[in-house]
Amino acid sequence: MSKPRVGIVISTTREGRFGDKPAAWIRDLAAARGDLEVEIVDLRDYPMPFFDEPGSPLYMPPKDEAALRWGQKVAELDGFIFVTAEYNRGPPAVLKNALDYAYREYNRKPAAYVGYGGVGGARAVEQLRLTSIELQMAPTRSGVHIGGADFIGMLMQGKTFADMPHLEPTAVAMLDEFAWWAYALKGAREATQAKAA
Repeated sequence: MSKPRVGIVISTTREGRFGDKPAAWIRDLAAARGDLEVEIVDLRDYPMPFFDEPGSPLYMPPKDEAALRWGQKVAELDGFIFVTAEYNRGPPAVLKNALDYAYREYNRKPAAYVGYGGVGGARAVEQLRLTSIELQMAPTRSGVHIGGADFIGMLMQGKTFADMPHLEPTAVAMLDEFAWWAYALKGAREATQAKAA
């Protein structure tokens, strides 16, 4: 079995965002393991309008070109690590919109979360876990939560992840769990496809 392909999704698109830093950090940690093929997937590259399709992607493909490209990218991947801010106790609208623009492409794949901001993005992550379940993804229990002091330190005081070594063990635990699910679900999907062929 080939290595699972993992998309690290930067879940905000606004100018001056913080998300690039944790996305690069978790990508480097995941790549160093050697058992996952990782890439950063930036929602800026998929400028989808707010969902206004005639039907759910569960029943029909979207008509928007950027949304079609997004669905193709999601289909190529074997799992997702969502790097998310917390806006008003929830995930950014642009991420929820992206999740709404596909369905089958997400099914039976693992999802993990790196949250940042107030309470480490925990409330955004909690909502994303619920959405992930509806999309038939397998969310990991472990996640990374970059709390307010660490977030402000990196955003405004020039600190880096090297100054926050307490975050790495949580990332390692999350990646261990994620990799297990990525291999298990990839094997199961491939077995199902082989049986159907």
